[in-house]
Amino acid sequence: MLLGDLDFDFPEELIAQRPVVQRDSCRLMYLSADQRLEHRHFRELPDLLLPGDLLVFNDSRVLPARVKARKITGGEVELLFVRPVGIGGAGSRGEAGSETWEALARPSHRLRPGMAVFFPGGEEVVLRELLGEGRWLLDATAELSMLDLMDKYGRLPLPPYIKEYPADPTSYQTVYAARPGSAAAPTAGLHFTPALLEALAGRGVASAFVTLHVGLDTFQPIRERVVEDHRIHTEAYSVTAQALAAISEARTAGGRVVAVGTTATRVLETLAAEGLAGTELSAENGGCEPQGSVSGSTNIFITPGYSFKVVDSLLTNFHLPRSSVLALTMAFAGVDAIRRAYAEAIAQSYRFFSFGDAMLVERLGVDRRACS
Repeated sequence: MLLGDLDFDFPEELIAQRPVVQRDSCRLMYLSADQRLEHRHFRELPDLLLPGDLLVFNDSRVLPARVKARKITGGEVELLFVRPVGIGGAGSRGEAGSETWEALARPSHRLRPGMAVFFPGGEEVVLRELLGEGRWLLDATAELSMLDLMDKYGRLPLPPYIKEYPADPTSYQTVYAARPGSAAAPTAGLHFTPALLEALAGRGVASAFVTLHVGLDTFQPIRERVVEDHRIHTEAYSVTAQALAAISEARTAGGRVVAVGTTATRVLETLAAEGLAGTELSAENGGCEPQGSVSGSTNIFITPGYSFKVVDSLLTNFHLPRSSVLALTMAFAGVDAIRRAYAEAIAQSYRFFSFGDAMLVERLGVDRRACS
């Protein structure tokens, strides 16, 4: 695939700067398996799904990871916490119980290893090691929790194309966000409301939750002329035994797996690549449950020509040009079909990117309404 295939022109005024007032009142473009386009609203999603379908959500929660700190000289340093270093969740513990995180520090050129920086309340963290390109390892003392410090002093790290911080920061969190760790929201899930989730359950549509912590590199454009030469970022994921069981049950019963966003898609297809997302069940418990929860990291890069193993439908937003998530969407529905859908979205003034409108895309040959 050539980089030019991921280019498209659009008016800047179509970039959504704020969410719609009612999350599920945004527009929803439906692209069927036979390439038909329909214009809907997100609250109509239950009409496009069938009993036995399984929605798979990414329940990662965005960290308030952008924090203003100061050097001992009084100079300001902006820290953008990226991820805990090591395995195990909220933050790894180093020597003497210290908590270690990777963070982007700006300005970085005058910072040195061993230098302390201070949060607004005087809490101290120490720059341990420069990783390059402004990224540092930072240590907090055993008495401090970096998550608590972010909750106290931090702001959400919004995408660069959103110019104003939202009056209600929770608008950049999904209503089901549960596991803190992302530097960006899994935005396809922003459109769901508790009432819509209840309506979907009433329709007989099941739900499962996986976790993939979205990194800052999700905003990095592809620059290589040949798209497949791009080196995609690595992100941590985890999936419970209950979610694995729900995926296996849906597939065994002939239901369709609907990935809510490209992050959930990457988790599901990573599981398939590792032999964990089919009907592989544990013999120890009578073949009724998967063997247990799984976790790891993934750098799966899905481009046109990829054969999807698990995902039958993709619920997603309208993406940036030259992005890996646009390449994934084109892999799912076809380059020409997505380019046509985007041209129609622009002509119909759909709202683009994180706070924008949504698409429900059927994989070629998998039309869920054909048997309704």
